[in-house]
Amino acid sequence: MKIIRRIVLLFVVLLLAISIGSIARAQHAPVVVISVKGPIVPVIADYIDEGISRAEDENAAVCVIELDTPGGLLNSTEEIVQKIMNAHVPVVVYVSPRGAWAASAGTFITLAANIAAMSPGTTIGAAHPVSGGGEAIPEDEMKKIVEFSAKWMKTIAQERGRNLEEAQLAVTESKSFTDVDALSANLIDLRADSLESLLDRIDGREVILANGARVTIDTEGYEIIREEMSLVEKFLLVISDPNIAYILMSIAMLGIMAEIFNPGLIFPGIVGGICLLLAFYSLGVLPVNYAGVLLVLLAFGLFIGEALTPGFGLLFGGGIVSLIIGSLLIFQGAPLLFRVDWWLIAVVTILIVGGMGFIIWRAIKIHRKQATTGREELIGKTATVKEALNPQGMVFFKGEHWTAISENGEIKVGEEVIIQRLDGLTLYVTRKKS
Repeated sequence: MKIIRRIVLLFVVLLLAISIGSIARAQHAPVVVISVKGPIVPVIADYIDEGISRAEDENAAVCVIELDTPGGLLNSTEEIVQKIMNAHVPVVVYVSPRGAWAASAGTFITLAANIAAMSPGTTIGAAHPVSGGGEAIPEDEMKKIVEFSAKWMKTIAQERGRNLEEAQLAVTESKSFTDVDALSANLIDLRADSLESLLDRIDGREVILANGARVTIDTEGYEIIREEMSLVEKFLLVISDPNIAYILMSIAMLGIMAEIFNPGLIFPGIVGGICLLLAFYSLGVLPVNYAGVLLVLLAFGLFIGEALTPGFGLLFGGGIVSLIIGSLLIFQGAPLLFRVDWWLIAVVTILIVGGMGFIIWRAIKIHRKQATTGREELIGKTATVKEALNPQGMVFFKGEHWTAISENGEIKVGEEVIIQRLDGLTLYVTRKKS
């Protein structure tokens, strides 16, 4: 009996311990962590917005943005800075891991935080503005942009109590700072070896939020909540890469061309259409030179024109030149991180020119091929419908596509027909009886 009472007592004690521990944990606000790696583009701005909003909803002790970026777009940077500076929870930007950097746009984001921290071996700076639309910026206009960006940086630094002169030099002279330099210049608040070290060191610090409230950060017994990107956000981030955008546009054009010259294949047309829509999204969020885009579209127009005309050479050659120049110009003037790799341009150009050359050669061969038999030989032969006859469409006979007219109603793609007569280059057919 004593053994049973002891077991029951032990069980009650364990339950009490678990309950007390749960209550103690519940008393501590969580820490929301956002991890940003890569260029600052619209999908990253949305991701950070969602992360800070979740921290506000969770009444988090602090929201930490782990940052590693080579820079990005000005519009997206503005959205992020505004969200950070108007957040209802303390926001900490932590440039990490070792070897990471917060260049260009990343510098604005880092200095906008309530607390800015860097891991040893990291770098910030080089925030000189560049063209966001791929075009060259006139000297007078660039001067105005630099002046505006410098004043914006000064405003951010002043709001957060940082070194105004050094912050502006990151814009006007593209000055960069190591973690040691940044701390010495009063651009950041501390250096931390790890996220755990960072949270321990900011415990008890007081910050002032946008609404004027003074908040003391409490990270004792913290629980980390990592705000992960959704699958859709990850996918959009992938296709926001200029190399991917260029590949998508190339696949789109090839798929659409294949469908034009081979009606009824369907699959190339579907793939081309999907890739074209995705390419539109990518080009819409990237700093694109639209002259380059138009030259690439012109190239495919010239390829189509070559395939539909009897000549072989002039239009095709013009298409090749237009494709190469357009590919080189499509992201011209944009920051280096938004440029297409030269080797990718070379590979894609060779593949497209080779593929289009084959398609055009086949089309011309079909158009120029002379009949090896008399017209009488066609009568009574079986052909396959390649484009639905309603009543006019296209049939395939002995390696050639023929314009055909059905004499007995609509005939679907894939059905076999019998050639009844020939009028010029048009076949009159009837459905083959099974």
